Amino acid sequence: MTSGGDAPGMNAAIRSVVRTCAYHNIECYGIYRGYEGMIEGDFKAMDARSVKGIINKGGTVLKSARSQAFRTPEGRQQAYNQLTAANIDGLVTIGGDGTFTGAMIFNQEFDFPIMGIPGTIDNDIYGTSHTLGYDTALNTVVEAIDKIRDTASSHNRLFFIEVMGRDVGHIALNVGVGAGAEEILIPEEDLGLDRLLESLRRSKQSGKSSSIVVVAEGDKIGKNVFELKDYVEENMTEYEVRVSVLGHMQRGGSPSCFDRVLASRMGVKAVESILEGKTNFMVGLLNDKIALTPLDKAVKGKSEINMELLRVSDIMTT
Repeated sequence: MTSGGDAPGMNAAIRSVVRTCAYHNIECYGIYRGYEGMIEGDFKAMDARSVKGIINKGGTVLKSARSQAFRTPEGRQQAYNQLTAANIDGLVTIGGDGTFTGAMIFNQEFDFPIMGIPGTIDNDIYGTSHTLGYDTALNTVVEAIDKIRDTASSHNRLFFIEVMGRDVGHIALNVGVGAGAEEILIPEEDLGLDRLLESLRRSKQSGKSSSIVVVAEGDKIGKNVFELKDYVEENMTEYEVRVSVLGHMQRGGSPSCFDRVLASRMGVKAVESILEGKTNFMVGLLNDKIALTPLDKAVKGKSEINMELLRVSDIMTT
């Protein structure tokens, strides 16, 4: 089952789960539209051949949806009834913290075996260095910024580029360093409007005729990226300021090789962990090894920003 926002690599994870089941001679069913489909009993038998040709596709062939009904005890009871009626013995959920919270509650209420695979481009899940889709999103954003820089340098413009990251700045920090941004604004570091202007003025004085500022959508400096634009235009009239909000294009596209391999490793671990009698865990990548983290820790824990990379960004923007 996939749930919540889609992420590149979800199809590769679906493929891995299905083929690992086939390898171990286990019947596998796909649940369409996440928890909503679970409540409705929207299940489909899947075998090794039913997942051919999907490893390279973005999005999710099982579709995704948010379910208000699953937030209620009655909805969860209905979901449990559908699973037991279909003789389903375990569940692999692919999604983010909302997906895992629902899975954790479901496990507590019905003692139903569950394993989670983290799929979200924000990389905001505790217990893994990389979530599915994160690497692909980084590559997508860097490519977009490289193209925007061509325009910025041609017209002596300052571009604010907003990237996803409501609660954490992983995408902004990494693409800011990778794309050579002049400034990076993330929720973890409150730069402040005055320091932002000071940084931009230093860039101008050093001979830069154009600038790229990468902004995480959860950055706390202004109410939004357009307020930042207005503030800079009022105080730095020498710049033409433009805003580019990359939005949902960051979620789409063919998954990178890294995400395809990671999804394959996670899918195998998820199925084989259930076979070993383990439940209520999330499969993650820690120190390049596939490891298990209790779902409650994955939900309640906070992913930390890379402080070494933060220091690198400060040096690179000099």
